[in-house]
Amino acid sequence: MASHDASAPTDSTGDLPSETPVTADFKAAFRNHPAGVAIITADDGSGPSGLTATSVISVSAEPALLAFSLSSSSSATPLIARADTVVVHLLGSDQLELARRFATGGIDRFADTGSWTRLATGEPLLAGVDSWLRGRTVDRVEAGSATVVIVRVLHVQAGRHLDSPLVYRNRTWYALDEAAVLA
Repeated sequence: MASHDASAPTDSTGDLPSETPVTADFKAAFRNHPAGVAIITADDGSGPSGLTATSVISVSAEPALLAFSLSSSSSATPLIARADTVVVHLLGSDQLELARRFATGGIDRFADTGSWTRLATGEPLLAGVDSWLRGRTVDRVEAGSATVVIVRVLHVQAGRHLDSPLVYRNRTWYALDEAAVLA
């Protein structure tokens, strides 16, 4: 059970009120927590959509489940949240420009038709990304200003980029490779 300073003001539920500095501190804490970079793509029937995400996590190995969160501020969120299936592209450190493109708002991320194709099942697949997972959405949970999407993995393509993943920390991109090994 989480605890907090007993002298801090609480609301009727015993929680700290939302106007406390918890939000700023929360953002700062996670800004400094490194995360792997992925691009989520989907097509809900209205055309391809995608975004860069650092929230992808493994949930379960049996059955194979992963999860990611979608910010309500992203224009891609409604389309990806409605899609029955998604592709999670795990990016290598040499795919920084791709990560930047899918993190940029207000552009057609799929304008370069030579940079992507479709799987036989219809989902957009990014060219040059050889580590990806295709799955079916099994649950969507509204959580604050985000939607958490839980996906049952149906297919895994593990490629060379898993040896040097792209990592994001404190608004900066990093390459994680053997030089980072501490022990």
